[in-house]
Amino acid sequence: MGRKSSTMPIFAGITASSIFGLSFMFSSVALKIVDTFTLLSFRFLLAFAIMSILVLTKVIKVDYSGKNLKSLFILGLMQPIIYFIFETYGIKNSSSSIAGVVIALIPITVAVFSAYFLKERPTSLQWMFIITSVVGVIFIILMGGNSSGSVNLIGFLCLLIAVISATVFNLLSRKLSKEFTPIEITYYMMGLGAITFTLMSIIQHITKGTLAQFFQPLGNKSFVIALLYLGILSSIIAFLFINYSLSKLEASKSAILGNFSTIVSIIAGVVFLKEDFRFFHLIGSALILIGVFGTNYIGSKIPKETLDITTEDKTL
Repeated sequence: MGRKSSTMPIFAGITASSIFGLSFMFSSVALKIVDTFTLLSFRFLLAFAIMSILVLTKVIKVDYSGKNLKSLFILGLMQPIIYFIFETYGIKNSSSSIAGVVIALIPITVAVFSAYFLKERPTSLQWMFIITSVVGVIFIILMGGNSSGSVNLIGFLCLLIAVISATVFNLLSRKLSKEFTPIEITYYMMGLGAITFTLMSIIQHITKGTLAQFFQPLGNKSFVIALLYLGILSSIIAFLFINYSLSKLEASKSAILGNFSTIVSIIAGVVFLKEDFRFFHLIGSALILIGVFGTNYIGSKIPKETLDITTEDKTL
């Protein structure tokens, strides 16, 4: 693998994580104006509409004929549907610290399950770097978060389901990359998200008797700005980059890049929200960077130990 071919997927993964890191700030702004499902509805409707226009004008091409749509549906169900729903309720029913720690375990679960299902086994040294990065995220969360309050079983189970769904998404996207392009996977995800979350939002509005106010948020400038970021950058671009990264890198290597979003969210808080930068931010960020780059750099220097996922993988 050449330098360019190995660097671009890593760059794509880091870029996606950076976009997600900033998305927390824009989501906070939007959620002060609308509820969660209305935001998700507008977010994925915008993403799907833009991608549909690009498909109709033949700027991008998709072709699903004769392909494994059943597995693609499962992928879309895992991410964004199940992940966003259960992460939302998990956070609502848990402390921010517990939620952050559980979600931070995704790279480890991806590495464990990819070793079994995809035969992509990290080396001992890569495991060390993966754990180092996860420890960095957990350290920042526990040092800076509010861990007061008891553990809510429902909240924990919701977060656990979110972790499992994210893990399955990573594995399936990696596997289906042999059959679908990153654009085809992303377009399907946006369409399924738009349909599901819009139906959920409409049902919620009907039960509250506020259906006539569904489009009212579009008159708010702050909401529109946040929506443009979340719909275009955080949905189309970020997921496209993630799916591209997963098509080129082992699942464990791609998943660990997601921890970079923690560093970006800290920088955004310091620069835009004037939050303090503490010593534990520096220590945790250093651990994350060591883990992220160590996992991928070491992996590019060792003999390839994984088998071809097109012929040796387990059935997901």
